[in-house]
Amino acid sequence: MSTHQATMPLCQSAIAQLLIIDAQERLASAMPADELDAAVDNMRKLISAAKTLQIPVITTEQYPQGLGRTIEGIREHLPESAQPTEKTCFSCCTASGFERSLTSHPERKQVVLVGMEAHICIVQTASGLQRWGYQVFVAADAVLSRSPANRNNALERMRHSGIQVTNTESVAFEWVGDSTHAHFREVSAMFK
Repeated sequence: MSTHQATMPLCQSAIAQLLIIDAQERLASAMPADELDAAVDNMRKLISAAKTLQIPVITTEQYPQGLGRTIEGIREHLPESAQPTEKTCFSCCTASGFERSLTSHPERKQVVLVGMEAHICIVQTASGLQRWGYQVFVAADAVLSRSPANRNNALERMRHSGIQVTNTESVAFEWVGDSTHAHFREVSAMFK
């Protein structure tokens, strides 16, 4: 193995935050029906794992007056602290109040992204977070676009830009890290 090869980073619960971007009612109704249920289920699993492991959860809503609130199937699982940042800009990083939510945990320099739409708000937020010095992970099975081709293109662009494209189960098990972890059984049960 080359000594110049970069090592693949893993998600670490002690420095992680979970960011749910624009998983809203009217956006959800425009997503491919065959992908929506699985992606929402994966978002819920990551929220549950984050709550169990005391990982901060941050949410945003794109123009909620027009696109609705965060969908009920996600909203009902959020911790009380996850009050959404409302925005009209596509990158969360340019939204008023977002940086304050993110930096309220200054030691947490990894951000796991999930939500909608992969090729617009998620890709622009990933780029902004990367510029701010965060290590960014995207759970590919928990992000959606109206067009699967646009979603796949966004994942490919992010992968080639140093964003870690991963999946829900990998994130959760990397957060736990060891089968002797106090919450291993609780987290692993989410995937049975």
